[in-house]
Amino acid sequence: MNYLNTLLFGLYPYLALIICFIASWIRYDREQYTWKASSSQLLEGKQLKIGSRLFHVGIIVVLLGHFVGLLTPVELWHLLGIHAHHKQIIAMTLGGIFGVICFIGLTILLRRRLFNPRIRATSSNMDIAVLLLLYAQLILGLGSIFISAQHTDGEEMLLLMSWAQNIATFDPTQAATAIASVHWIYKLHVFLGMSLFVVFPFSRLVHVFSVPVKYVGRRYQIVRKKAWH
Repeated sequence: MNYLNTLLFGLYPYLALIICFIASWIRYDREQYTWKASSSQLLEGKQLKIGSRLFHVGIIVVLLGHFVGLLTPVELWHLLGIHAHHKQIIAMTLGGIFGVICFIGLTILLRRRLFNPRIRATSSNMDIAVLLLLYAQLILGLGSIFISAQHTDGEEMLLLMSWAQNIATFDPTQAATAIASVHWIYKLHVFLGMSLFVVFPFSRLVHVFSVPVKYVGRRYQIVRKKAWH
């Protein structure tokens, strides 16, 4: 079990990130035409607009919360007067609110993808698989809130923080040791999260790297001028 724990939570995160980086680089270099989200808005727009907005608002806040919550040193939280108990309550509250928002949006998108004949006909197996993986990951994340509510001392949260920070500082042995005793739902959530990095470069998720931020400040593009006679 110690060997398996080290493999899954000490070594697998690095393998997943390496695959994500190298495969994304190769895809961008060799298959730039496929580097897109492949919007199906022309086939159906109403559900896409509602579901996409809810999903993206929810997922952005959830991911930022994970990033800040897991990688910020505990000493800094204490300096700000936020201890483990308070941090856990904040994480449960914000994670719950925006997790539900994300869940509603993703449910709309998944239902649209599976049960709209026109959308289903233009969907690849990977399109559906990614949505199902995200759905499972989101359910696990929301489910972990109920586990956290049973013990609000923040101890398991500190162990998860230790795992993430040791992975970030290239200490897989300490990372695997830190996460060894946490509840299985957290472990499954972490494992599936790492697996999404493996799937990332082979799916439409790559469009995350191409957020059109420059569009916000650019001048309007004139496609066609009216001809005057």
